[in-house]
Amino acid sequence: MSVILTGNDLSFEQLRAVALQHESVSLHPSAIERMKASRAVVDKLVASGATAYGINTGFGKLASVRISTEQVAQLQVNLVRSHACGVGEPLSESETRAMMLLRANALAKGLSGIRPHVVDTLCKMLNAKVHPLIPSQGSVGASGDLAPLAHLAQVVIGEGRANYDGKILDGAAALQRAGITPVALEAKEGLSLLNGTQGMLALLSLALLEADALVDAADIAAALSLDALRGSPGAFDPRIMQARAYPGAAITAKNLAHLNEGSQIRESHRSNAKDPRVQDAYSLRCTPQVHGAVRDSLAQARAMAEVELNSATDNPLVFASSTPGSDMNTASANGDIVSGGNFHGQPLAMAADQVAIALATLGGISERRIEQMTNPLTSLLPAFLTPEPGLNSGFMIAQVTAAALTSENKALATPHSVDSISTSGNQEDYVSMGMSGARRLTRMLTNLRHTIAIELLCACQGIDLLAPLQTGLRAQKAYAAVREKSPKLTEDRPLSKDIESVATLLMDNLFSKILTS
Repeated sequence: MSVILTGNDLSFEQLRAVALQHESVSLHPSAIERMKASRAVVDKLVASGATAYGINTGFGKLASVRISTEQVAQLQVNLVRSHACGVGEPLSESETRAMMLLRANALAKGLSGIRPHVVDTLCKMLNAKVHPLIPSQGSVGASGDLAPLAHLAQVVIGEGRANYDGKILDGAAALQRAGITPVALEAKEGLSLLNGTQGMLALLSLALLEADALVDAADIAAALSLDALRGSPGAFDPRIMQARAYPGAAITAKNLAHLNEGSQIRESHRSNAKDPRVQDAYSLRCTPQVHGAVRDSLAQARAMAEVELNSATDNPLVFASSTPGSDMNTASANGDIVSGGNFHGQPLAMAADQVAIALATLGGISERRIEQMTNPLTSLLPAFLTPEPGLNSGFMIAQVTAAALTSENKALATPHSVDSISTSGNQEDYVSMGMSGARRLTRMLTNLRHTIAIELLCACQGIDLLAPLQTGLRAQKAYAAVREKSPKLTEDRPLSKDIESVATLLMDNLFSKILTS
């Protein structure tokens, strides 16, 4: 999938292809023409000597300081250097590639007054796998992600540091080895590279891609747990879902019902008069309502991120206008340069908070099902899912691990978007904290992945304890996948490796494929 950037139609699947699969990137001719048109507006303003923010003025609180025409280019270099103040662990390769792609696509809209050559250099860096070393901390999500994007821009101009061919090099050396010429910045181009939300958007977008897979895996884990606990699928009746028509709940209910079709466990237990239970615990019976709410929340956050994928988020924006009777794509020096606030990260910060709450919720109900299975008072199975409880502890501490991960995610789900610290001499007096809100999602996803892996292990063990009865036909595919990574527990062994092995399955979208098979 070669991705051709127009600035208007980048998709999540294309983002995945470039960030995770190293697909190539190039600019569409229409994007090049729009960039030329907006660049002509900037060049005309510089030549005229008129004043425009960020082109021939200082930045932020220093916007009132006028910069001479002779110093305009140096102003842009100074901006990149001064804003490269990031600290902390660098972004991962996939996060860096996503950030580079998103910045290139935003600039390709042709509203930033930047030359096509600059954006083409970003594309060449992606294709050659020149990955700037970008510290993950330092953005408050106000004028976008200034510090992270400054570290990206440093490499574009042959400064900073980059990872190339497995080695950390200075930016100039990395570009030279890749056969790429550093960019000599002109008016506004430093600001155009720095001013945007692509740091937080990259992290949020990648988190959403994984979260979609994890909610599918959670449906499968819940279906296996339902059988292990000999629960009833009656609560998943489509008529119940229609009576409260949330789309996410309907999807999960359908998944659960289909996964357990043909379950021998269910059939053998349907008329068991010895079972005193009238209704299942909420963590089973309300799975569609809880998982469904997670699905709907993720869909809402994804809709916000989809808008951002193809938005111009720098400042000021350059609106080129065509001369009467000319082609709309013809470069013209006519147009307007307008200051605004599209760089503010509040929409993404709020979306990241929504995703965090969804992830914490999904882990919370998964942990409760783990407790239901390991507790002999609720499972009607041997204590802690071991054939010889007492001599063996079985899954006792696996549940403790799940509890620890779940509790940590609850704390991490604390909203970031309601926080603000004034910066830049009180010019940027209300900020979004969107980058930190998106950054914690990686840790939460790791915790959730391990929690669901523990539930899958417990559920498969519970089903083994009910042999020779088998679970539903579709659920058996998931059971088999888990058992390829982790054999039945007959006596105590360290389960850490088993948990990690099953967690890797969740990163391969295997369980999403089972649902659609």
